[in-house]
Amino acid sequence: MTDAHWLFGDQLGPSFLEPGDRGPARDAPVVLIEARSVFRRRRFHRAKAHLVLSAMRHRAAELGDRVTYVRADTYAEGLRKAVGDGRVTVHHPTSRAALRLVRSLGNVTVLPPRGFLVSPEQFAAWADGQRTLRMENFYRHVRRDHDFLMEGGEPAGGTWNLDHENRRPPPRGARTLGAPAPYRPREDAIDEEVRNDLDRWERDGDVSFVGRDGPRMFPADRRQALAALRRFLDHRLAGFGAYEDAVLAADGTMSHSLLSTSLNLGLLDPAECVEGAQAVWRAGGAPLNSVEGFVRQVAGWREYVWHLYWYFGEEYRTSNALGHTAALPRWWQELDADAVSARCLATALRQVRDTGWTHHIPRLMVLGSYALQRGWDPAAVTDWFHRSFVDGYDWVMLPNVVGMSQYADGGRMTTKPYTSGGAYIDRMSDLCGPCPYRPDRRVGEEACPFTAGYWAFLHRHRDRLARNHRMAQPVRGLDRLRDLPGLLEQERGRGAGPP
Repeated sequence: MTDAHWLFGDQLGPSFLEPGDRGPARDAPVVLIEARSVFRRRRFHRAKAHLVLSAMRHRAAELGDRVTYVRADTYAEGLRKAVGDGRVTVHHPTSRAALRLVRSLGNVTVLPPRGFLVSPEQFAAWADGQRTLRMENFYRHVRRDHDFLMEGGEPAGGTWNLDHENRRPPPRGARTLGAPAPYRPREDAIDEEVRNDLDRWERDGDVSFVGRDGPRMFPADRRQALAALRRFLDHRLAGFGAYEDAVLAADGTMSHSLLSTSLNLGLLDPAECVEGAQAVWRAGGAPLNSVEGFVRQVAGWREYVWHLYWYFGEEYRTSNALGHTAALPRWWQELDADAVSARCLATALRQVRDTGWTHHIPRLMVLGSYALQRGWDPAAVTDWFHRSFVDGYDWVMLPNVVGMSQYADGGRMTTKPYTSGGAYIDRMSDLCGPCPYRPDRRVGEEACPFTAGYWAFLHRHRDRLARNHRMAQPVRGLDRLRDLPGLLEQERGRGAGPP
């Protein structure tokens, strides 16, 4: 009798049902389990819960009679309902908790992971041969191995990295980038059913969510995901590169792909995204800097984060090299953007509240930087990003937050803390103009929380950061601040209230 194949809610694309030596049996029965306990344990963004459940139910509708769709309290209970004592296969889950679960069940065979370009064995072989792990070196390795943007064994254009062309501030005076609109899906009866279920669960006091659940912004099935990819490649990729690090208050999406949810749900495969972008470039439809920037995000950073999650081991989760222990304040937990006066922080928090998404610069240089400067517990910050973002999963957020955003691993992943004063935000956005705080003020009523917070952070960790060659010069700048005592007193008195 053919073993059934279990799909988790982030394994919803066709590659997870492809048969073969490392896949399920051909035409194997499929099991999908909707476990209510997932939403009881943690307070997720409502739009995230909606997207995941909608995607799972859309996949079940596509598979028809082939699937057994079970709604249960836990995964273990759901699997018993679906197959009893029968055997099932499952592709390697994307979290350590899920992997522990499936390995604890005696009737589950774990198959190799799918949805990524590099196997765990290939990554370990590469990483074990490196003196220091750096994403740039891994990215070049992937480009060579998969022949992405390569010409005659050399990188297209003669250089691996076009970041210097992709860091422009937004056009002066522009309110929007003027990019063609991204793909937006239409909701259907499945979405209505999901929304009604979520409403009922909340009314019954069974679960609690944060954030708002407006019309679904992101694809919930393979057809929609392919349409979103095509829309990006044909209409938005060309304008992506130059302004990928810029921020505009009235243009939250700019030219970003908005494909992270589809990739992380398994609806798109990274190879088809990269190969599609490469084909557009070869046809003259997009400049190399835009295509290289997109390829770097998918084949470089996303792939690197996935593998570091497993390579670093479970102890990485408790990394706290800076000794940060402060609790996340309630206004932050509740996404209360209206309580915040600092315009950059209010804008980023509002977008998260309303959509469950904001692009990588507000995540890193506004939200993450603020948390780092305030000394919040990195485990709590990681959990917040995981729960509050529609594309957030344990494997995504643990390295991104612990390693890059909060520098809690002390430099295992990045060479410096990613934080700045208000000058960076002012240069790369239009957020500072109407703000009641001034990016060049450190002390006083108009003192920018990021500028003051930056210097207070450097002072707090002066001894450690002075030994970092990329931070030594900023640390020496502390000696030139005549108002440092007043700044430190000001920041101690700021408390946990919204800025």
